[in-house]
Amino acid sequence: MGDEEPSSTDQLIDRLVGVIEDDQRVVASLLGGSRARGRADTFSDVDVSVILADTDYEDVLADKAAFVRQLGDPLFIEDFGQRNMALVVFADGVELDLFFFPEHDVGSIRPGMHQVLVDPSGLLAEIPIEDAEVDRDAQADELRRILSWFWHDVGHFTTAIGRGQLWWAAGQLEQLRHYCVNLVRIEQSSAPGDEAYWKLDVEISTGSLEALRATFVPIERDAMLDAGRRIVAFFRERAPEIARANDVDYPADLADLVTGHLEELPGSSSG
Repeated sequence: MGDEEPSSTDQLIDRLVGVIEDDQRVVASLLGGSRARGRADTFSDVDVSVILADTDYEDVLADKAAFVRQLGDPLFIEDFGQRNMALVVFADGVELDLFFFPEHDVGSIRPGMHQVLVDPSGLLAEIPIEDAEVDRDAQADELRRILSWFWHDVGHFTTAIGRGQLWWAAGQLEQLRHYCVNLVRIEQSSAPGDEAYWKLDVEISTGSLEALRATFVPIERDAMLDAGRRIVAFFRERAPEIARANDVDYPADLADLVTGHLEELPGSSSG
């Protein structure tokens, strides 16, 4: 048998390297994500950072689509408001997350396992391969936000249930779970984020979340009320200790007040 044909992903990376080597605006490039870590599977996308000469950076960003089309036939190109990135899906099914950086700002590339694709001047040599440690100050700030907004949104959940507005209540229920997931991320020294469930199964030990399984319920009043009370109990059990461990004040009086309003609603109880 002959040599195995390169995959569509391998072909994309080869094309990318060729384009970069021929493009005088590009000074370096690296491959990151699961492929650099050796953990890629058939569902993995390609994460690539491209470092551009300072004088060409804005020109490339102004027409990212033209840069992408050098690599293949894109069916989807979007940056979701982040100018220095392009999320791409090609016609052959390969997905590419492309990030652009100006040469002077190469230090802002996130540390972590990576593979250098092109770097004739050694510009990328100073980027650490080890993952960055969690920023404790930023984590404490996010914990303060969670502690405030959780109880704020419990109030909205209570109002929605009390008025019988079940779709609103369902949305608030998901938001409350979101806070709980990020709370556990902080507890396990993993960075919380806007997408709390993002790669959660490999970021933390999910055993701590088992009590939340029962809170995924149909959009029915009593079932959601019971789920909301379970979520509140989950949060109240963990949040004070996590707050103490991070030198953050826990709003105990607010928690008691809002929980009392929730408990006053007639209906199912979490027991």
